[in-house]
Amino acid sequence: MTTAEEWNAAFKPRPVHEYLETTVAQYGTRPACDFMGKVWTYAEFGALVDRTAAGLQAMGVGPGVHVGLCLPNTPFYTIFYFAVLKIGATVANFNPLYVERELSFQARDADVRIMVTMDLKVIYDKVEEVRKERALDKIIVCPMAWCLPTIKKVLFSLFKRKELADIPRDNAHIRFEDLQTRGDKPRPVAIDPANDIAVLQYTGGTTGVPKGAMLTHRNLSANIEQMRCVFEKARPGQEKMLCVLPFFHVFAMTVGQNLSIILGAEMVLQPRFELKSLLEAVKRKKVTLFPGVPTIYTAINNSPMTANYDLTSIRICLSGGAPLPVEVKESFEKITGCILVEGYGLTETSPVAAVNPLDDSRRAGSIGRLVPGTSARFVSIEDRETVVPAGEKGELLLHGPQVMKGYWKREDATAETITHDGYLHTGDVGYQDDGGFIYLVDRIKDLILCSGYNVYPRVIEEAIYQHEAVDETIVIAVPDAYRGQSPKAFIKLKEGHSLTADDMKAFLKDHLSTIELPRDYEFRDELPKTMVGKLSKKELVEEEAQKRAAAEARSA
Repeated sequence: MTTAEEWNAAFKPRPVHEYLETTVAQYGTRPACDFMGKVWTYAEFGALVDRTAAGLQAMGVGPGVHVGLCLPNTPFYTIFYFAVLKIGATVANFNPLYVERELSFQARDADVRIMVTMDLKVIYDKVEEVRKERALDKIIVCPMAWCLPTIKKVLFSLFKRKELADIPRDNAHIRFEDLQTRGDKPRPVAIDPANDIAVLQYTGGTTGVPKGAMLTHRNLSANIEQMRCVFEKARPGQEKMLCVLPFFHVFAMTVGQNLSIILGAEMVLQPRFELKSLLEAVKRKKVTLFPGVPTIYTAINNSPMTANYDLTSIRICLSGGAPLPVEVKESFEKITGCILVEGYGLTETSPVAAVNPLDDSRRAGSIGRLVPGTSARFVSIEDRETVVPAGEKGELLLHGPQVMKGYWKREDATAETITHDGYLHTGDVGYQDDGGFIYLVDRIKDLILCSGYNVYPRVIEEAIYQHEAVDETIVIAVPDAYRGQSPKAFIKLKEGHSLTADDMKAFLKDHLSTIELPRDYEFRDELPKTMVGKLSKKELVEEEAQKRAAAEARSA
């Protein structure tokens, strides 16, 4: 792999849209995107981006204007993403599954007056209500039928018409096809990569309050270059990238979309995660690259359908968003023959900060080494300033060109998160070994304080995953009258398996210390997940709090 010194010497911040232009020039005839069987070449994509950018300019969009993208994984996302960036405006990513209240809050906070969405009722109707609340001025509507191959377009028009919204013909609504008629190319715009905001990416950050991370062109172009170094085994102009993680999420935006662009890879788009469709896409397209989250790899490992599909075309997979259990990694590699490595990042780092190497030096259980151009230090959990000795656990701080400019309109939160010398507080606790590999043990906010000891849920979860009957698990802190807090484990079993709390207690006695053993075990058919398929603790924490409040009310 390229050394950090070599990479830094060669790196030059670039406007993000230039990567697409370079790929169009190099691989214009190569497929850029496959959506449900309809394919566009890079040359076609480049022309669509140019016409869309010209249309946006005719609407007055340019530097300083924030354009919302409320889109599932369709060609429209990539087209508008690069069109907006090309004319110096800023993309604000919106989750199409958000409820109206969430969309309205983010639109107002991000100063978004124009939203791009689909003509599907399930998305459009919510966006239109936000416009009626005067949180938006205009909606650009993209037709689902445009994305579909001819036969699927006909079937959609016959059987799915009820799913389409009734779009008014007024000045507040602009149709995608009309936007394409306002010019073939946009006027050139000067972009300052170091300072101009390319994307506003909303996150709970390290404090839990929704806020927009300001990712500049420099931040994003740096992470694109870093990913090119990490994926040194990728073959430019030959790869096929499975894009099932939603592009509105920063991991998918960078590692699914932007990495595809720089590699000249064909993006195989999946509008949502549905296991059978995913397996069929891999088989049909002979997918070679597959970024995902542990829950997706787990679903593939444990499904009886998997045996019916040839997945051996998959070469390289990068898992992010959550810890990757060793058992999940090994099972998936056995099924596919691929290399599956764990990486790590945050919205605030555009997002990738560390990745396991793709050679035999990779280490299971580690998030890997820092990507080129990135440095780290570990500080005391108590004061968050004092650097701890090498090898000791502390909060991980990161520094590099991919670290965000700050939080949008949140100077106090920015000051709390980024140090005076540019290091980012991650809120994650871990250590680094002599080989440069980083191991995370948990989030600061998830630490369980048992009788004065720090207990890390991730350590307990890794032990639980070693039981052959366990499919998924989440460990949280619950109040304990004697110890202050104790771990509680929520467990989903694999299909056809059975297990009791006593069985798990007996199993864990050989894997955990007494202080780490969970006090309670709860078995469930499903565990809560985020919109991108990550296991989510907050719902379980809230449930436990409600149970305690109800119990206290009864006793009172």
